[in-house]
Amino acid sequence: MVLDAVLARFVEHSPITVMARMALSRALAPEWLDALFELHRRRQYTRDLLFSSVVDLMAVVAVGLQPSVHAAAQARKDLPVSLAALYDKINNTEPDLARALVTGSAQRLEPLVHEICKTRKPVFPGYRVRVLDGNHLPASEKRLAPLRSFRGAALPGHSLVVYDPDAGLVVDLVPCEDAHAQERTLVPSLLATVQPGDLWIADRNFCTAAILSSWHHKRAAFVVREHGSSPNPTVLADLREVGRVDTGAVYEQEVQIGTRATAVKLRRIEVHLDQPTDNGDTIIRILTNLPATKNAAEIASLYRRRWSIENMFQWLESVLHSEVRTLGYPRAALFAFSVAVLAFNALSAVRAAVEQQHGIDPNASAGISLYYVANEIRTGYRGMMIAVPTMAWDHYDGLSDKDLSRAFLEIAARADPSTLRKHPRGVKKVVKKGYAPGHVARSHVATARVLSGRSPA
Repeated sequence: MVLDAVLARFVEHSPITVMARMALSRALAPEWLDALFELHRRRQYTRDLLFSSVVDLMAVVAVGLQPSVHAAAQARKDLPVSLAALYDKINNTEPDLARALVTGSAQRLEPLVHEICKTRKPVFPGYRVRVLDGNHLPASEKRLAPLRSFRGAALPGHSLVVYDPDAGLVVDLVPCEDAHAQERTLVPSLLATVQPGDLWIADRNFCTAAILSSWHHKRAAFVVREHGSSPNPTVLADLREVGRVDTGAVYEQEVQIGTRATAVKLRRIEVHLDQPTDNGDTIIRILTNLPATKNAAEIASLYRRRWSIENMFQWLESVLHSEVRTLGYPRAALFAFSVAVLAFNALSAVRAAVEQQHGIDPNASAGISLYYVANEIRTGYRGMMIAVPTMAWDHYDGLSDKDLSRAFLEIAARADPSTLRKHPRGVKKVVKKGYAPGHVARSHVATARVLSGRSPA
């Protein structure tokens, strides 16, 4: 068929773009999105504009195919409502619906990714690893009239994000409209998702007796950096040296949190760093309830996995449009962030297929870069959607997770990994510039003169 021949050319010359469409279709099926809206909406309703159409439009912005919501809306000739009605829908998208969008789409992608990566060694065998961190959205533009009299930054909100490093997917997101609300106050809404056999990794902001005890009583494990003043555990045994990791010597001791009736015994692991951190810390203390069969050095190395979520935030900010500064309403900004997380998950499935098919270590410094993956999608996606009719995708849309993963790997074999690899640079030398008077700091030079050795003036 001619339709199959057109699609085959894109598979041959732009396999990343084809896989991106397949992943987005699996994560954002219109029928599922509209059913999700009806299930989780509270005050919103559907009249002329379907929720699936709004998500599809926001996804176009998140992936970078359009520079703004306004531009994406203008490009949609079939938009059934005015721009004002569209923005009204976006500005009032409820946080619970944004969360359900992320969790639901991740559940739709997880079986596909697990099929693709079923031969990959897990981060911590025997546990379902979850990395927890908070993400504050940057200041938005002050387009809203009530904000124009304030000189300070206008913060539209923040969220708690749960990341699965084995699948490379964000599996949960708790949005909060109040940017000044403490992150740990959102944790109770996550506790319902905790399962026996989980392993939660988090920074010291989440190190409270209440949170740690809740994880422990739900028979989940945790590895959390100890806060300077919380939960202030009681020491039960002397500190003893038990080994080394790349960054320093490892020590361990037994401690306890809670009162006598609710006491929980934990292991405190200390890493005495060879080099202090940027904040000047020379000792990192970690609290965990993992059994003694897991050695302290292994746990200390595991805690460094927390940076995988920091890398994910960096990708969201630099590669995808997760921070739409023109959206000043908190609900609109949080909805845009949740759709960007969705796009990240879809691109992660594409990256996983390329890594698996070409035998690339996902943790390698020269692994597959989401920047180049997204760049290829921006280059070819729009032309592909024009050239390939909708009916040509029906075969892929109806595949099971197992069959779709096989199709992913077959298409990924056509990708050239050399064009998608990261290009890490060496360690940047820190040079203290010292103080400079204002007139010196504000002065300018002609680059060509400096390079040629002439006077820069």
